[in-house]
Amino acid sequence: MPLPADTDTTSPKYLRDKYAIVGVGETTYTRGSGRTTRALGTWAVRNAIADAGLKPSDIDGMLSYQSGDSTFSTFIAGDLGIRLNFYMDVFGGGSSTEALVGLAIGAMEAGMCKAVVIFRAMNGFSQVRIGGTGARAVAPVSGDMLHGRAYGWQSAGQMFAPSFMRHMHDYGTRPEQVAAVKAIHSEHASNNPKAYYKERLTVEDVLASRIICKPLHLLDCCVETDNGTAIVVTSADRARDCKHHPVLIRGVVGRCNKPRLDMHYQHGPISTVAGRYAREILWPNAGVGPEDVDITGSYDAFTFTTMLQLEDYGFCKKGEGGDYVSNGTIRLGGRRPNNTSGGHLCEGYTHGVNMVVENVRQLRHDVDDSCPIGPDGKRQHTYDYRQGGCRQVKNCEVSANLGWANPGTGSAMVMRRG
Repeated sequence: MPLPADTDTTSPKYLRDKYAIVGVGETTYTRGSGRTTRALGTWAVRNAIADAGLKPSDIDGMLSYQSGDSTFSTFIAGDLGIRLNFYMDVFGGGSSTEALVGLAIGAMEAGMCKAVVIFRAMNGFSQVRIGGTGARAVAPVSGDMLHGRAYGWQSAGQMFAPSFMRHMHDYGTRPEQVAAVKAIHSEHASNNPKAYYKERLTVEDVLASRIICKPLHLLDCCVETDNGTAIVVTSADRARDCKHHPVLIRGVVGRCNKPRLDMHYQHGPISTVAGRYAREILWPNAGVGPEDVDITGSYDAFTFTTMLQLEDYGFCKKGEGGDYVSNGTIRLGGRRPNNTSGGHLCEGYTHGVNMVVENVRQLRHDVDDSCPIGPDGKRQHTYDYRQGGCRQVKNCEVSANLGWANPGTGSAMVMRRG
């Protein structure tokens, strides 16, 4: 059927709810997987396709990202018997997931394919670690490292610490406020059977752990794991024939930068992150605002990254992030829970995919927690958030995922229950 004559296909409104995430999949979160990233990627993609109720032959597009590791899409596709009409493998980390969802939409909108799998496979503990250890320890110093290492910026924590310290200086943010992010995410992970760390921690536990890079304590930092993760994106029309309740994509913004990226601190304020600019795209594209969001997935490479993003995307006023993350708002049962799987701090580190996976399940109302399975085969959520219990957010309708690569780059996505 042709579009009405007055349809503006250049408007973000045209794409709202036109595409959906129909399948999510992951491997176990381990340390020492004993598998190649090819095996992990194939495992996760197969699970995501099955979750959608599709066959490998139904997939004709594939996107992946890596940061000196992983496996190319064509190998994963070949192992699963998938012939691709479109594929692309890109370099990138934490800001990739939401950006690639946007690229998948663009590829389908251009008629290049009809269903796209996005995956990330990484042996993030046993092989290529994010800091200067593991396989990276013997890598030649080149590119941006020639600048960063001269200042002692080898790990992510070292590179991001100036933004964290400046926020504390400018706004009086206290370490115990931000430590609440870890404590709350650990509560969520205690209700997640697949989380790597399930132990509930306190703010005092975080502050008592050793300093890694001021102001970061050990427990302010994410857990390194080996894993594969994947999501399936297709049209909303096709989603209606898939296995689960459709989760519609309202809007995306991908790899939005501060005015200068390589040395973002030269274009202040240092404690402002890319979300300050990305929100000018995200909320108009999605047609909603922060006040409409029921659940967030704010990238938690560190406790501070969660706080800075929630603040700069407008969930609270600038300078009030410390209070926002420590006053109960982001806890299960609070106004707007964050990272209900435990996120990168507790479930596993996936460069952002697992937080999208979790929010998809939240919007389906079928989070895989410890609640009992009913006679109809569906989980009977109790909304009892004590340890070992439920983590499903009641009446969850709209989610926001906030991806982070570094203070100067970010991506984001808003989804809703169809």
